Amino acid sequence: MADTPSNEPRLAPVAPSSRPVSEALLNDKWDRAISSAVVRGSLGLSFGVVFSVLLFKRRRWPALVGLGFGLGRAYEEADVAFKNGPTRSGTNGMRLVRS
Repeated sequence: MADTPSNEPRLAPVAPSSRPVSEALLNDKWDRAISSAVVRGSLGLSFGVVFSVLLFKRRRWPALVGLGFGLGRAYEEADVAFKNGPTRSGTNGMRLVRS
């Protein structure tokens, strides 16, 4: 069967579509910002819940304050990453200053 020619049209190979470098960098920064917000927000919320149960007679405000601190830290980190130029190094958007 492999030796007989088939009447089916052959499909030309499709070149892989490559994203522009700037779009790839922006997508990486957004991915890092969203994942950081989820991780830091949940950590802040969990610390707030623990402190609420242990110290504050199960009030709601310590959990919300912890969530706010976590999300605020993630926002600040994302803001620094977006304001700096394109970085693909392991410095996570931080500038290295040599003295």
